This record gives sequence, structure tokens and C-alpha cells, in this order.
Amino acid sequence: MKNRSERRPRVLYLAFYFPPSRASGVYRARATANHLVEKGWDVTVCAAPLDFLYNVIGSVDEELSKTVDPRIRVERPSLNQYTWQQDLREYSWLRRSFPLMAKRVYMFSQTKLFPERYSSWAWASVTRALKLHAKERFDVVVATGNPFASFGAAWLFNKVTGVPYVMDYRDSWTLDLFHDEPAFPEGHIAWQWEKRMLDKASAAVFVNEALRGWHAERYPEVADRMMVVPNGWDADVLPKAVEQAAGVAPAGLPATASGEEAANAAAGAAEAPGGQAAPAGERRAPLKFTYLGTLTAKQPVEEMAEAFKIARRHPDLADAELQIHGHLGFFKNSPGTLKARLGLQDGPRPEGVEDTGLRYCGPVSKTEVGRVYEESDVLVFLAGGGRYVTSGKIFEYMAFGHPIVSVHQPGIAAQDVLDGYPLWFNADSLDVEELAASMVAAGKAARDLTPEQRAEARRHADTYTREATLIPFERRLREIVAGS
Repeated sequence: MKNRSERRPRVLYLAFYFPPSRASGVYRARATANHLVEKGWDVTVCAAPLDFLYNVIGSVDEELSKTVDPRIRVERPSLNQYTWQQDLREYSWLRRSFPLMAKRVYMFSQTKLFPERYSSWAWASVTRALKLHAKERFDVVVATGNPFASFGAAWLFNKVTGVPYVMDYRDSWTLDLFHDEPAFPEGHIAWQWEKRMLDKASAAVFVNEALRGWHAERYPEVADRMMVVPNGWDADVLPKAVEQAAGVAPAGLPATASGEEAANAAAGAAEAPGGQAAPAGERRAPLKFTYLGTLTAKQPVEEMAEAFKIARRHPDLADAELQIHGHLGFFKNSPGTLKARLGLQDGPRPEGVEDTGLRYCGPVSKTEVGRVYEESDVLVFLAGGGRYVTSGKIFEYMAFGHPIVSVHQPGIAAQDVLDGYPLWFNADSLDVEELAASMVAAGKAARDLTPEQRAEARRHADTYTREATLIPFERRLREIVAGS
């Protein structure tokens, strides 16, 4: 076996949601694994079994798998799908023969061992990792949650082997992000597990300072080992579109206009009454507002829809559209509920019913999102939750230098990221009239946007590339390995 100094450092990455999964956290996991292998690490990922992704939750993006570095080894340990099984033919022998006993065994595992239904995958990951470790040792373990059983797996692997581990909270386990309150009652087994895991972790990573601060206050004895690694935008899947965005014309002009043509057109628009280009007297194309991402029940979708309907009555937004690109929820039964909340109907709009301007355009592969951003005039940042929420999408939004309209509760952590972005329009409220006014202002800004304004906005976004945000994290991993 080679001496550690003679080989690449080896990391075990416990990331349940990894391509082809399309779960919200998958982009951070994919980027982290790719970054580490690019920096000279030997990376092994333990991820969800494919049958779970395809057959149980039906949540996949096969194009995303093509963006994973081929040098990364991906293992897929088993998962006990007890709580997801609906078909009697899929039941185990024990569950078919002794259903009450099977239920008691499962409930015991949840209440006395680890309180999460993904725990069987975590223990299977440890078993798989120990076999790999026996052949060639791992130097460090990185576990990302959710699911948070990955933290338990890292803790157990450390207990058996002594290999240090890092806990990556891309989400919060014991804090309810949507209500800003503890997710479990005092005395719950989850608190014991979290303290146990944090006590032994070499580092704990959070996506924003608000989350780090909350955990540091609760666990002050390990606060010095906590750090912030924000999300970012993925330059490896957006590069061409982002480069083109630097010279995109003001709204209503061809997207292929050169930077000089765009500047000249913007100057002409500024000189004309109402910001409209003077020549030819032609009516500009309607503005295109865009939301891109997975729509969920936790977001203020009704407020967004009503505000846009109101904004559309303003002359500057006549015939404007709000195009929704992405999946409606993470599960198979989500679309119908969300469409109803948006006021979207299948088939033609009944006569006499006001056109709200909302258009559902369907899912978009990660590799195609650049085109959607490029063709947009204004981006709508819709987010659920409270002060601890950042949302990974905001980084991509900023990368394209478009006006951004906020639709979320005041004071969420994403506002720290947007602070300093020159094309941010924030009503700081969920009042639909105030949101509508913010949308109108963003639309006017899109009409008059100059290449210089867009370049300034993109400079703000450049500090949040995945490369930039992951450099300190990779450096910390090397320090941990060197000190172990």
C-alpha cells in the first residue's frame, strides 16, 4: 500500500442525492465531487439506489449525470423502502407474513436507533465503505444532509476506523426552516444524535451565516469548528450562456445583438419618450418574466400569481408573460395541487376569463437552463421559508445579470447574497400590490438595461461561482487530512 504522501488524498462522500437525482441538493453534491476530483482527490460517492430514484420518487435528470466527472466512483448501497412501498408484491417475506412484527421492528429502528427513514441506507453505506477502506484507506469522510442519516454513517465509520469526517448542512435537520423554530421537541432522540455527531466531527459546514449562527448558539463547544460554504452557480454547465449574457440587448431586441449594437440601442431607448426606442415606431416584444426551478408547496405561489396578474394591467407590462420552467413538486402527485394554486388550467382558457399571463413550460434539464435564462428579461426569485433560507437558485439568477424580483418573506438569508446586486427589486413584503409595483419597476429596468449595468451585476455574481465558494472548503479538508 502506498504511503499517504505518495498518493492522492482519498475522500468518501456520503451524498444520497447525487445525479441522476434532481433533488434540490444534488447540484451542491455534484459540484463538490467534481471540484475535489479536479483538485487531485480520489473521490468515492455513496448515493441512493437507482430503483428508488426511478421507481419510487420518479425524480431524475439523466442529462445531469453526464456532467459528473468520470473519475468519480459511485457506489449505491441498498435502502429499506418500507415507508414508500404501496404494492403488496414488493413487501418482504417478514412484512407479508408478520405485518405487525415488521411494523414494530421498523418503528423501533426509528425511535430507538436513528430517527430517519433513510437510516438503512446509511448503515449499508458504512458496510460498503468498510470493504473499500480495507482495500485502500480513506483519508476523510464528507457527509451531506439531507438525509441526515449520512451524518450518522460518518460518525459510525469514524468510530470503527478513526477516519475524520465533515458534516455538510446544505439543509437543517433540527431547525424547521419554514417556521424558524426547532423541528423536534426537547428530549427527542434527534438532539442526542446531533450533539453526538457534532462532538466528533472535524468540521461542520453551513450554507449561510444565519444557519451557522443558530447551530453555534446551540452547540457552543464546537462553534470554532463551524464554517460557511455558500452555494454558487455552476460555471461548467452555464459557461456559454453566461458569456453571451454579457452582451445581450435590452428587452425586446434580438438576443444575438452584439455588445455595441445593444449599447447603441439602449442609448436610443434612453433618448426616446417612455424609454422606447425611437426608430420605426415598432412595438417592442412583450416582456418575459421567468421563474426557473422546482415549484413547491412551501413557496408563496398564490401571491406571485396574483401580483403578476395585477402588474400585467400596467401599460409597461401589457401582454407580459410569467413563464414557469421546472418541475411542479418533487413527487408524482404534486403537479395537480400546484397547478390549482397557480390558477393554471389544462386546455384553452374559458371565454371572458382574464389572462393572468402565467405559462407553465415544463421541466428543463440542468444542461438547458442557460438557454432559458438567456431568453428571459426579468427573473422572479420565489422562495419559501424564513430567515435561514438562501436557495441555491439565486446564484444562477445573478450570473446572468438580469433584473431580479423577490417574492418571499422579508429578511430571509438570501437577501444577504442579493445585497449589492444592482438589479435587485425587492418589495420586502408579500403584499400583492407591493409585489406588483416591484414587478413593474423590474420590467422598466429590463427595457432600459445597458451592457454596462449588466456587467456590473455579473461582477457581483462572479464572487459566487462554485469554484470560488469551494476553494476554502477543499483547503480545510486538506488541513484535516494533514492533522489526522
